[in-house]
Amino acid sequence: MLGDAGTPDPTSAVARRWAAAIGDTSYVTVGDAQLAQLLQDLVDRLRVAVRADPPDTGTAEEAGAALVGAHFTGVDALQRSIVMLGAELERGAGTRTATWTVIGAFAAGYTRALREKTLAEQESIRRADLIARTRTEQALRASDARFRAVFSGAAVAIGIGDVQGALLDVNPALSAMLGYSADELRGRSVLSLVHPDDVADVAAEVYRALTEGGREHVRVEKRFVRRDGESIWGLLTVSMVPGEEGEPGYVVAVGEDVTDLHRLQTTLRYQAMHDPLTGLPNRVMFSERMDEAFDTAAEDGRLGILFIDLDGFKVINDTLGHDVGDRLLVAVADRLDRGVSGSGHLVARMGGDEFVVLVERSAGEGEATALAEKLLAELSAPCRIGEHVLTVSASIGVVERPVADTDRAELMRAADITLYWAKADGRNRWALFDAGRSEADALRYAVSASMPAGLQRNEFYLEYQPINALEDGAMRGLEALVRWRHPHFGAMRPDDFIGIAEDTGLIVPLGRWVLEEACREAQSWAAITDDPPFISVNVAARQAADPALVDEVRAVLQQTGLPPERLQLELTESALMGPAPIETLHALADLGCRIAIDDFGTGYSNLAYLRSLPVQSLKLASLFVAGLQPLPDPGLDCDDVDAQIVATLVSLARTLRLTVTAEGVETGTQVERLRELGCHLGQGYLFGSPIPAEDVRKLLS
Repeated sequence: MLGDAGTPDPTSAVARRWAAAIGDTSYVTVGDAQLAQLLQDLVDRLRVAVRADPPDTGTAEEAGAALVGAHFTGVDALQRSIVMLGAELERGAGTRTATWTVIGAFAAGYTRALREKTLAEQESIRRADLIARTRTEQALRASDARFRAVFSGAAVAIGIGDVQGALLDVNPALSAMLGYSADELRGRSVLSLVHPDDVADVAAEVYRALTEGGREHVRVEKRFVRRDGESIWGLLTVSMVPGEEGEPGYVVAVGEDVTDLHRLQTTLRYQAMHDPLTGLPNRVMFSERMDEAFDTAAEDGRLGILFIDLDGFKVINDTLGHDVGDRLLVAVADRLDRGVSGSGHLVARMGGDEFVVLVERSAGEGEATALAEKLLAELSAPCRIGEHVLTVSASIGVVERPVADTDRAELMRAADITLYWAKADGRNRWALFDAGRSEADALRYAVSASMPAGLQRNEFYLEYQPINALEDGAMRGLEALVRWRHPHFGAMRPDDFIGIAEDTGLIVPLGRWVLEEACREAQSWAAITDDPPFISVNVAARQAADPALVDEVRAVLQQTGLPPERLQLELTESALMGPAPIETLHALADLGCRIAIDDFGTGYSNLAYLRSLPVQSLKLASLFVAGLQPLPDPGLDCDDVDAQIVATLVSLARTLRLTVTAEGVETGTQVERLRELGCHLGQGYLFGSPIPAEDVRKLLS
């Protein structure tokens, strides 16, 4: 700023120096330009005041108050202002007295204004504190009122207690839940209200967990005892409220009476775990107990399973109705339950007419089999169901073994297998698991399972055993015998797989293949010799009962070109007496095929029925031939039993105009005796063992 003469204004310079002196003493929000303008105005007013006569102290006091009004209230603001202004005003006034009079008035005005400002601020703070305290008290009263309203009107039970478990306050819902008044509950130990059987659990799960375990809250479902002595179930959520120093302060429990829910859950679990018809544990509960038995078994512990199935129950259901069947199952369940009563064993219904007994901590196989005997005896007594008196029997599979040597799946599989054995062995009995028999069954399964693939992979082949005339020893025919070159079990003879094939029905496709292969090979012999032998092929009972057998034989003869009179079909007595219709046999005979009865004398033939069959030949079982002995004296008739049996059978065959073939011929003595007894043909190792097709061709050539 310039003066009238164009020179810099000294007042402006003083204002700038003043601003620089006090600028860092206080927190002032005005900018530098505004501050300089304010201080310049004060400098001008102070210069006027110091020149007045007498000095104008009122203006000086106003200037000091103005500085406070500008918020220069720091500790050093007044001191620095006095130092800087003192020199400037004295230099401008010319007298020291006037200068310090004005400076004193300035300081007095500043001090008075600062004191008033401080008092005003303190009063403002006091009023704000009073308002805040009043509002806080109002809020606390409102909060307490809301808490009391919630605490008292809550539908859930609420209790507040100390860390030792004594109740400090309770709400009406808790009083109603336990049947005590609030006054009776205050000061009482929570554990004194817990059911005696659950006290230890509550102490451990709640108070120790909260006070020692560092948990903020715990949720438990335990029993409590009401004032009237009734036990109820309470679901509680217990929380620890810390004190001022963070230590456990007090405990708040929020709970509800869940007795009805617990009863419902108990009922539902019972229904889920028990058979609705018999009331016995069901498969689900049995599985749980089985898993528990494995989990808790000692290192040397043993476990037993009795798998029980009623014999002939389906017949009762089908003939007398399901109502009688259901009532019978209830009676059987009662008897089984009575049979294991007091032993601690679990008896369960698995479904249908199947039951199972779990023998935990078994003492050995003896205990399990003794229990099976006892249960069979319990079931043996006649059972009256309404107007019916029913006799019940059962088959029981027993498995008992060390827990360490098995698992649940293996144990149940073994029990199922053993039950099958008991039924196969005649029913109304028990069978004990046998590892060797199980391996044999596994072998049978493996053989039957691999048979279809074996046919596709040409693993089967034929060998042929000669059938010779006893009169001159000439070969008249050959029997086709099937063999199996198994990729895993090696060379297998018919005894190893024919029975399995018959049981499983695979004998039908296998027999069809044997027929085709044998007829094809036999037709090739016509190119080697002018008098080719006949081929004899075995036909199983299932094949004979197959309505398609006649068409299959006809088709094979047409495809191979084999004359039907060179094909002999061998059937056992059981096959002939079984389901094979006589029309089928006559149809085969009408084709021109020969029909032979294999192993004659070992079955139970109906001779009248045999007379009506279109049979051309009987094959005597080898067991009769094996017993033939040389005659002690050529002049004596045969007097040994086997010779008499053979003579009788040959006589029967001659009566029916049948040829007789003796099987199992191994010695010249047997040939001599058979010839004397009138047999026509012989088959056995004396004439030749089974040989491959190529060896047959060599023999014929």
